[in-house]
Amino acid sequence: MAVKDKGGKSAPRSGARLWFWRIVKIGAATSVFALIALVVAVATVMGSLPSFSDLKSSPNGQMILVKAADGTEIMQLGPSFGEWLDIDDIPQVMKDAMISVEDRRFAYHPGVDAIGIGRAIFTTVSGGGRLRATSTITQQLARNIFLSNSRSYTRKIREGILALALEQKFSKDQILELYLNKVYFGGGAYGVDSASRKFFNHDATTLSLAEAAIIAGLVKAPSRYSPTADSEAAIGRAGVVLQVMQDVGTITPAQAAEADLEAVEFAPEKGQNSVRYFTDWALPQLDTLIEDNDEPIVVWTTLDLAMQRAGTNAIQAYVPGGAQGALVALDRDGAVRAMVGGTDYVTSNYNRATSALRQPGSAWKLFVYMAALEAGYKPEDIVTDAPITIGGWTPRNSGGSYAGDISLRTAFAYSKNTVAARIGEDVGTSTIANMARRFGITTPITTLPSMVLGSSEVRVIDMVRAFAGVSSGGVAIAPYGITKVTTSKGEILYQHEADLSQVLVPPYVTAGMTDLLQTAVNVGTGRAAQIGRPVAGKTGTTNSNKDGWFLGFSSGITTGVWMGRDDARPVGGLQGGTAPARAFAAFMKVAVAKRKVEPFETELKLPEWQLEPDDEAYFGSPDDVIFIDENGNPVGQGEGDIPGAAPPGGIPGEPQQPERLDENFIDRALGRDTQPQRPQVRQAEPRPPVRRPPPNPQDDRVAPRLREEEGQ
Repeated sequence: MAVKDKGGKSAPRSGARLWFWRIVKIGAATSVFALIALVVAVATVMGSLPSFSDLKSSPNGQMILVKAADGTEIMQLGPSFGEWLDIDDIPQVMKDAMISVEDRRFAYHPGVDAIGIGRAIFTTVSGGGRLRATSTITQQLARNIFLSNSRSYTRKIREGILALALEQKFSKDQILELYLNKVYFGGGAYGVDSASRKFFNHDATTLSLAEAAIIAGLVKAPSRYSPTADSEAAIGRAGVVLQVMQDVGTITPAQAAEADLEAVEFAPEKGQNSVRYFTDWALPQLDTLIEDNDEPIVVWTTLDLAMQRAGTNAIQAYVPGGAQGALVALDRDGAVRAMVGGTDYVTSNYNRATSALRQPGSAWKLFVYMAALEAGYKPEDIVTDAPITIGGWTPRNSGGSYAGDISLRTAFAYSKNTVAARIGEDVGTSTIANMARRFGITTPITTLPSMVLGSSEVRVIDMVRAFAGVSSGGVAIAPYGITKVTTSKGEILYQHEADLSQVLVPPYVTAGMTDLLQTAVNVGTGRAAQIGRPVAGKTGTTNSNKDGWFLGFSSGITTGVWMGRDDARPVGGLQGGTAPARAFAAFMKVAVAKRKVEPFETELKLPEWQLEPDDEAYFGSPDDVIFIDENGNPVGQGEGDIPGAAPPGGIPGEPQQPERLDENFIDRALGRDTQPQRPQVRQAEPRPPVRRPPPNPQDDRVAPRLREEEGQ
């Protein structure tokens, strides 16, 4: 029972009330002190602000000079300012569009929008999503002029204090004039006049409503909505701006309807070429390489301009019509010497070399065979090329033909799918996935049995990195594009130091892999990649010719080529051993022309199929092949087995079964056909496609795995 005081009230209730009023008083006192501190801070900052004329005369932004590996200037990036426009010279539609979409209460708040902040907090507390920033035009101006774009509460508090100080020192018109002449609109354009000249090829004093809406829409995401990058995105965003202007009452529905966004004529982009694929990838890394710095800087890159031109020419010359292509070339330490992300940067600045996710097809067998070599396989080991079914999946070679017992080298050279499947069953698909991870594959990897044929999507630059790791003898290679950053006076702000200390696999694994890779180029599916000096590489072709690859290395340069359509539709005549391999050869002839010939440490050994000097007498053209899909079913042309023409003694004009790779064949090829010819074994008839339900996660059972007890 609660004890009552003389007034008959309970003591606990009296104590709770006492604490309540204490908290209220403490909160009130804290608020008063905070308000006083805020006023003092605003007054202090206001006294240190430059004058309006000083702010008009001081440009904002950083100049960046970008150089190639040889010191040649690639480009100069940084602020581009048009004519300074007084507030009265800026079209009213431009002012209305900017205020409507960026800060509709601009005329009423003191620099910080308390209503907007309160609404954002309420939305977050009520479960409407995370807390979103609500920067006013004044806050954006403060950030653009005085602060960095770092995301922190400290920066946000400083931004708010500066905004309050700016509102106290300058009028609304002055703030809006500063903002419209200094805000960044993308493409290096600062201010509405610069943006108008860049995007519409005329000054800002004659901006139409539609053009003003496009420019106003750029502030939210200059790169995403830039007309030079994606005109459709820019027009779509402008439509949102017009709707907002209509909602707040700055334009009427009739005016919004009259603003024909589709009729706006954009100025053509100038000076764009494939080098921009490289700089778009490399320069954003400056944010992590150097601290915030407003001084002009010089960025020295790894780009070799001669190789870049050769890569561009190779992609443009060999990519089939309607398709796209990408190329990446790495030096032995990971330096990116060439990067081509598409056939034309102006048409599409999407970098397929670093961003696109595509299936690698048989190029993925690099990891399958490295896992096998690490597990104890040798190139001379005999493996069986015969039908196999794993968990309901039945892979097939092209044409449904099987060679029986052949060497591992032969199986790789001619991209035997059944052998890859047997290796996956033996060493385990998780072991193969781990090998891919070790060598730099960063995208998700399936461990279903069919993964051995390259069903997991990858990036071009990651695959090139993996092949570069083989070229380096198993040392981890990390692609990089910036060698050093200096001030304009030569002071070094950053210097790249390559780390070549991490060894991924024992040397014998990469030695054996190089053995297999050079065999594939000399006599296998990659013969079109020959350049007159030692080359090691692998082709890759995916379902219905949707992707074609060639990746390889020679004289310290590792290069990967991919071709295909952005919409992943089939491309007629595209196989890894044709257009991609030819583009690789065309590029590499230029890339290694001034480098000494470097023979591989492993001696080139030919597989059984190549013992006959005239290989095409038995096996036809390297392009005369049939492609199989990820389930091993023939669907058209592609890489795999190389069917043969009529053998000696065959009937001209009639199709013949390719000879079995047995002792009789080798004896005849070497001129040792002294014994009576053994009867030729008829090859297995192609099995009809297996109809089965979609893969079940429980089907990811790979057995037996010989080294499961070793944790591989």
